[in-house]
Amino acid sequence: MLLFCSLTAVFYRIVFTTFLFIGRPESYALLQIEQYLLFLVVMWASHFIMLRFVDHKPWSYVGLGREQLDGRAIAIGLALGFLCILVPSGGLLLAHDLTIVTGLQGQHSWLAIAIGGAAIFLPQSLGEEMLARGYLFAALRDGIGWVGALAATSIGFGLLHMANPGANAQSVSIVILAGVFLGAILIATRSLYAAWMAHFAWNWAMADLLHSAVSGVRFPYSTYRVDDAGPVWLTGGSWGPEGGAAAAAGMLAGIAVLVAWRRNLSRTAKAA
Repeated sequence: MLLFCSLTAVFYRIVFTTFLFIGRPESYALLQIEQYLLFLVVMWASHFIMLRFVDHKPWSYVGLGREQLDGRAIAIGLALGFLCILVPSGGLLLAHDLTIVTGLQGQHSWLAIAIGGAAIFLPQSLGEEMLARGYLFAALRDGIGWVGALAATSIGFGLLHMANPGANAQSVSIVILAGVFLGAILIATRSLYAAWMAHFAWNWAMADLLHSAVSGVRFPYSTYRVDDAGPVWLTGGSWGPEGGAAAAAGMLAGIAVLVAWRRNLSRTAKAA
């Protein structure tokens, strides 16, 4: 694990030093896309060296094998990512704890924002999943078991968000729960692709459907946005809906569904 972290740090320094030397694009959106793509290159390089030359393991070891690029797993990830944030957010809207601000003069159309958001969040979410639940998760799972791996990587995932605008004990704690949620998807489906799709769907839904903050960061909106109008403990406040108790309840419900699904699969396999 130390070698993996060292490789990642070295590759990160090389790639982003080269990026700064070449020059940054003027567009903020293009800058974000380029940075996330470069981060994804760093993660791929670190994984490739560890799997190919150090551990001599296939990509399936980290949940990225061809056989794990499964339609059902991807559908599960997308469904959980969308539903576990949109259903709680819909409840908050109905209760007037979130409010829709309309009549805004956004710089781009909804379609342009939706496409741009996908271009940003697809590499961003895969890079973060590879960092938090890729090689490190697999190595920890071999060393201390999946419970320990889930706990360690989820805490690390939460701590990575401490530098985000408006981060506090509540928001970081719920991000740790998000790490458990995404790790549970990986464990249940045995596919990092599924966790990637859940992570992507969650972020894209908040930024490009709700036009709300995502982990304290505001993204461009079209003619509307969703703002906080209720108690911060429930709605997440400036962190966005994912930082409140409603989102936590959504993730806990998603974890419960995954547990029930895996138990049903186990019973079916034993009966066959």
